[in-house]
Order: sequence, then structure tokens, then C-alpha cells
Amino acid sequence: MENQFSKTVLVAVSDLFFSVKINEAAKRAGVTLKYVTTEKDLLEKAKADPALIIFDLNFEAVRPIESIRKLKGTDELKHISLLGYLPHVQTDLQKLAQEAGCDTVMPRSAFSMNLNQILMRHAGAGD
Repeated sequence: MENQFSKTVLVAVSDLFFSVKINEAAKRAGVTLKYVTTEKDLLEKAKADPALIIFDLNFEAVRPIESIRKLKGTDELKHISLLGYLPHVQTDLQKLAQEAGCDTVMPRSAFSMNLNQILMRHAGAGD
């Protein structure tokens, strides 16, 4: 039986390796995942008020920087926590994501290492 307080996390990730890791961590945290593959799909599913949106900042199909700007520029959606990850060498992209309003931007390695804690933090019952 699904917990009535289960939180939903939107995931805009194209890498199968990270999808598997996120799925495993979500099961442990009791989080429901919804994957999105386009910017339109992302913005539509964000209206359901997810606890968190995870972006692979290199997943161009979801236009991450533009999507972040739209989410943070919309009153009903700007409260949603946004987390983006990228290779540590992409400092220009990191800066763009932060300027667009991404709440947390982290290197892929740190994201992978802290994924369980990240999802547990967003899995809390009722806000």
C-alpha cells in the first residue's frame, strides 16, 4: 500500500546509470518518481506540486536552464525545490543554472554520493 503522504519527485534525467541509482534510492526513501523527457512534460507535471525536481543539466530535451527560469518565474511553481547536477568541470553551466534559480547545483559525483540523503530529506510526510 502506498503511503498517503508519499512525496513525488520529478526527474529529468537521460542517463540510464543515474536513472537506476535514483530508482533504488527512491524505493528506500518511499518517494514516488515521475520521469519527464521534454520541457512541456516537465512544466505540466510540475503543476502537481512535486517535492523536488532533479535535473541533469546536460539533458537538452528538457531545456534545463529555460525550464528552471520558467519554474522560478511562475508564482504557483517557484516554491518547488530544484536540484541540478553536472560534471564538475562545467563551471559555466553551473553558474547559468544558479543564475536561472536552481536551488542546488552539484557535481555528478556529489549527487551520486548523497542521493539517498537528498531523497530522504524530500520524503518527509506533510509540509
